[in-house]
Amino acid sequence: MAVWAIGDIQGCLNGFLSLLKRINFDSSKDTLWIAGDLVNRGEDSLGVLEYLYSIKESVKIVLGNHDIKLIKCYFNLSTPSKSLIPILDSPSSDILINWLIEQPFLHYDYKLGYAMSHAGISPQFDLGSAIAYASRIEHNLKQNPKEWLTQLGNLSIDSIQSVTNDIELDAYIVSSFVAMRFCLMDGRFDFEQKDSPRNIKLKNLRLKPWFKVKNRKEIELKIIFGHWSTLGYYEDNNVLSLDTGCLWGRKLTAVRLDTTQREIIEVDCSYRKEL
Repeated sequence: MAVWAIGDIQGCLNGFLSLLKRINFDSSKDTLWIAGDLVNRGEDSLGVLEYLYSIKESVKIVLGNHDIKLIKCYFNLSTPSKSLIPILDSPSSDILINWLIEQPFLHYDYKLGYAMSHAGISPQFDLGSAIAYASRIEHNLKQNPKEWLTQLGNLSIDSIQSVTNDIELDAYIVSSFVAMRFCLMDGRFDFEQKDSPRNIKLKNLRLKPWFKVKNRKEIELKIIFGHWSTLGYYEDNNVLSLDTGCLWGRKLTAVRLDTTQREIIEVDCSYRKEL
């Protein structure tokens, strides 16, 4: 009974199936943790969703920004990319989208010692507040997805101290779980920069990865996240980054979570999205 975590798939079905073959995944006894961005840009987003839905009892998924994009397209709140249109046109679209809406923004397991969110956990959240805030937006999304997403619009709130009303609080929470990468020295998010933290220019801008912010609140579980392909695979005592750029012709990575000795399996991805 193996437990594997996988980074952003983004519709790269062939790479995903190749990785499952490499790890000898058996949906009757094994479990997958997937760090969001199941769809968009890759060669077969519909195929990825259909497969994951077929093994839904064996997967733990958190929503990513591209998954939210798909839900917004379903409610005609955003224009779909070409890769999302087959999902929206599918006879199974209602089933697949409603299943996505039921997925959390944060998954955690005290026994395994891990928490997972697409972009990570805000430096301003401890684990208790992260769980409470995730529950808040999960409830709002499930209760009335179209109305709530309409209210959110394109709001990007960079600090919880900037919040003046409930929808701004929701926007900050969503941003923290699906959009953050860098923070300024005072802990505010910088939504513009997407490059690697190793970029000297970004160091000169005094930007820090969210997990390196001074006075970040302690999280007792190791945080698994994706979202940051230019960061790639990264692991320290506190975090595990798993977006290794399959979409851009690099790798799709699985890490086993239920063993004391780290096991990392990667496959080369045949699909490459043009910049």
